Parts: sequence; C-alpha cells; structure tokens
Amino acid sequence: MADEPLRKLLEDYKNGSISGDEALAYLRKLPFEDLTFAMIDHHRELRWGFPEVIFCQGKTPAQIAAIARAIVHRGSNLLATRADYAAFEAVRELIPEARYSDEARTISLVKSPPPPVRGGVLVATAGTADIPVASESFETGRMLGLDIAMLNDIGVAGMHRVMHHRDVILEASVIIVVAGMEGALASVIAGMTSAPVIAVPASTGYGAAFAGLTPLLGMLNSCVPGVAVMNIDNGFGAAFLAFKILATLGRLTVTP
Repeated sequence: MADEPLRKLLEDYKNGSISGDEALAYLRKLPFEDLTFAMIDHHRELRWGFPEVIFCQGKTPAQIAAIARAIVHRGSNLLATRADYAAFEAVRELIPEARYSDEARTISLVKSPPPPVRGGVLVATAGTADIPVASESFETGRMLGLDIAMLNDIGVAGMHRVMHHRDVILEASVIIVVAGMEGALASVIAGMTSAPVIAVPASTGYGAAFAGLTPLLGMLNSCVPGVAVMNIDNGFGAAFLAFKILATLGRLTVTP
C-alpha cells in the first residue's frame, strides 16, 4: 500500500465519503493478506518505499498470477523476478497491461510512477553473458525510480574498454558490477571511484568458476575496501541496495 492511497482513504473517511466499516475492511488486510499459499506483505511499501516483489522461481503460474492480482488490486506497482513466459501469460490474463522482459525475466506494471531517486546508478557487465543478471538490476532499478544506465562487455580481458568509459564510471553515484569467471571487474572499478560498488557474482564461466562460486569468493576477498557483495546472480538485490543507499541519503538533513 502506497502513501497516497492510504492518505486518500483517511481523507475519504474524514469527509464521510466512506463509512467506518468500509475503511476498516480496507485496513484489515494490513499488514498482510492471507491467500493460504502466500502471505502478501501490503505494509512493506510503507516501510521500505516499494511493495513486495514476487520471486517466481518455485511458484506455479496460477500462484504468481493470484499474488500479482492482489498486489495490483491494492494500488501498488508490480514487479516479479525470475519469471518465465508461462508465468507472464497467467499474469496477463488477470492484468492485461503487465509487461514482460525476456532478457531480465521480469514481469512489471507501473500503476503510478515511482518518486525519482536522486543520484545516478550505473550497471556494468564484464561480458555479454552477464547481461541477463544485469538486466534484472536494470529493470528493478527502473521500477524503484532510479536514474539507471548500463554498460556492457567491459571486462578486464580488455582494460582499454573499461578506461574508455572512465568518465561515465566516475560520474555514477552507485555502481553495480556483474561479473562471472574470476570476478575481477568489481575490484578494478572499485579502485577507480569513490562511489559505493555493489558486486554481483554471475554464474557464467567455465568449470573452475563453479557456477559463480569463484567470482563470489574473489569479490569477497577484494583488496579494495568497501565493496558490497551480493549472492550469485542476485541482480535484484543489488538494485535494491542501490535504492536504499540513495533513498537514505535523500532523507538525511545536514546540521550546520
């Protein structure tokens, strides 16, 4: 539940447009709505600034569609991650205006544009194979109101590619780096900039990359201080951390 629908509910009750019972019926589903197979946290938007996001992996298309309908019915924006096309088709039957990103594997719907978050976020991939995870970050950031952009295939096998984008890298307020193989790009970029770097190990690479474990350990062992490391392939989590960093900075007041 967003701030504005809740404020309108209170104003409608105050001016007599709705009864106390009607207002109570609406509020009864806070902080969550019980669908028997899911407890939808409608209160999360008030706490975090963004509604609950559906993690589709392991859920049936029918379950995903029912959760999506409940979220949208409460006036919230919709984001579902790790979604396949079967899940999207089920959602689209109930929410025709929903959109699907095949690259990011996300289902989304903007009921109301999110408030813009001050500060630019850059998503950088080491290789083309890392783009799906980076796209999840990009789509998540877009839904969160971030000013977000992507740079692809600038891995350390060609350092001149990184340096070619030096000005863009230095302008970013937060940088998300998605890399497989040995995951070295996160350390390289973190050594170039004072901005927070959020490293996402990708499950791309040959056998000794161990499906993302090698870049995960490499990023955790970065000699550059202050690099935050997400779980393997967690592009969503990286974008949400960038959102929390910038949104928190936006709320801070400076005391003379």
